[in-house]
Amino acid sequence: MLTDRMPHTPIDGPRLAPASGAAAKQLVVLFHGYGADGSDLIGLARQWRSLLPDAAFVAPDGPEPCVMNPFGGRQWFELTFRQPRDWPALKKIAPAIDGFLDDELKSLDLDGDRLALVGFSQGAMLSLHLGLRRERAPAAIIGYSGMLAGADQLRADLRCRPPILLVHGEQDDVIPVEALGLAREALEGAGLGVQWHISRGLGHGIDVQGIGIGGAFLRKVFK
Repeated sequence: MLTDRMPHTPIDGPRLAPASGAAAKQLVVLFHGYGADGSDLIGLARQWRSLLPDAAFVAPDGPEPCVMNPFGGRQWFELTFRQPRDWPALKKIAPAIDGFLDDELKSLDLDGDRLALVGFSQGAMLSLHLGLRRERAPAAIIGYSGMLAGADQLRADLRCRPPILLVHGEQDDVIPVEALGLAREALEGAGLGVQWHISRGLGHGIDVQGIGIGGAFLRKVFK
């Protein structure tokens, strides 16, 4: 769990209860991209419910209005795509989001290893940052079309080693596909296991193949 938790606006967003109708045995948290909101990513949960019938899903809205999309868009932090500048903003918001994760797990009476973090773009940056710094390793981290912020701080900050899946579009013109290779190199250099997939012909998004790979990955780690 991250320290120095700061006061924050309550975080919430769309949810789906377990398809089984029973008490949740896993929690999957979906972090949207810059300028979107939780409703943009909750569709992944609908795709995965049949694979993970005992999982609860939540797709929280970012706590801040998006600077570039103020009419309903949200952001986790102001984004510049320049890592030295993004890093302080990410570190500042992380304790509040980490607190949200603790509260969600507590409400479902689940341990921290029953948690999976899934993020798209800016949400992938957040998922990697949070998941690698929790006291108890999450079951998994999946990053779609994202990047690893603060790679030079990873060895010093690393507290756990969860399984990681990185998925990226070959023709991504927002966060170039090279970001996957850089993240993979840094993560593996810190002793982490990384699976990865590049979606041919895909831009900045998630395709059917990527959804299928992500769902299969979650099913495997939760077993």
